[in-house]
Amino acid sequence: MPTPRAARRRPAAGPRQLHPGAWWLWALGLGAAATRTTNPLVLLLLAAVAGYVVAARRGDAPWSRSYGAFLRLGLLVLGIRLLFAVLLGSPVPGTHVLFTLPEVPLPAWAQGVRIGGRVTAEGLLAALYDGLRLATLLVCVGAANALASPARLLRTLPGALYEAGVAVVVAMTFAPNLVADVQRLRAARRLRGRTDRGVAAVLSVGLPVLEGALERSVALAAAMDTRGFGRTAAVPRRIAVLTAGLTLAGLLGICLAAYGLLTAGGAGWAAPVLVIGLAAAFAGLLLGGRRSVRTRYRPDPWALPEWLTAGSGVAVAAATAWLAALDPLAFAPTVVPPTAPVLPVAAAAAVLFGLLPAFVTPVPPDTTGATTGSTTSSSTSSSTEATATKAATTARTPSGPGRTP
Repeated sequence: MPTPRAARRRPAAGPRQLHPGAWWLWALGLGAAATRTTNPLVLLLLAAVAGYVVAARRGDAPWSRSYGAFLRLGLLVLGIRLLFAVLLGSPVPGTHVLFTLPEVPLPAWAQGVRIGGRVTAEGLLAALYDGLRLATLLVCVGAANALASPARLLRTLPGALYEAGVAVVVAMTFAPNLVADVQRLRAARRLRGRTDRGVAAVLSVGLPVLEGALERSVALAAAMDTRGFGRTAAVPRRIAVLTAGLTLAGLLGICLAAYGLLTAGGAGWAAPVLVIGLAAAFAGLLLGGRRSVRTRYRPDPWALPEWLTAGSGVAVAAATAWLAALDPLAFAPTVVPPTAPVLPVAAAAAVLFGLLPAFVTPVPPDTTGATTGSTTSSSTSSSTEATATKAATTARTPSGPGRTP
């Protein structure tokens, strides 16, 4: 007989869902790579990689259909960034004037701010690069929301993060379920012969969507309370204080190191701070796990596909950061003077490594097909039982004169 630990590590046979933590690590790796460049070709390649993996490994759950909404949100952010560059100007100096808008005179205390005026090609190009980078980040986050189940992610959180994990998971569940509710209500309006476009349709859909979000939050809180979520065992006060201190210091160190890695001059001190923060957070989470009195039924395995998925995202982020340090001009094309962006071959190869989850991860199970199959089997078995009952009743009916057997 296998040991309990070996049984937990063994993945389930047949189709299964990948560990949600692996999907989030992969998506965050692609997002970290997007923050290291303003090259539109590299950013578009990152968005294409994320979209291909979502198309290949997306399930049929309601929250899996939220990727299109994140794409539209990214396009909206890009358009708003360009609109602000046109109306409020850009700090990037430029000599190629495209057109001039009427400028609104502002008081003396508003120096440095203008409304209208000259619109240059350099300013629009810089705004386009910045907006495209933010849109790519939204696409990566949308890929994680469409691939990872928020409820399963909540089960994998360590004991020290149960309280914070509730708020995080409810926040992560809101966006996918919001998209699903909007699609469901728009389909209902179309079935009733009403239009689903326009301001009036949006306002009529908004209130039911908010009501549904509130009901889901209350139902989730009630279900978690019923299952004993958040109940902790009695631990000494010094252990509780040490656990909280280590976890808080570790998370602050990780945030500070992430800020240093994203800035230009923080690469020297950010790496040691990141290592110290990770060690402190791991120690705090390990001590905090003693407070948990909750058991897990069928925990999600972390097998080879999970390692390959998370590793591909980390590899894309590390390779992009290293190549950007070697050749900054290739990853940040100049806008003064404007230069045509060029796709580096090494960067393209590093980004394409993010396609690995589309080939090494298991295909998610088809819950719709399983539901249909079970319904068909139930109907077939019910028909068979009814036929057998009728035959037995006919066999027990006595035959005689004037009675048809």
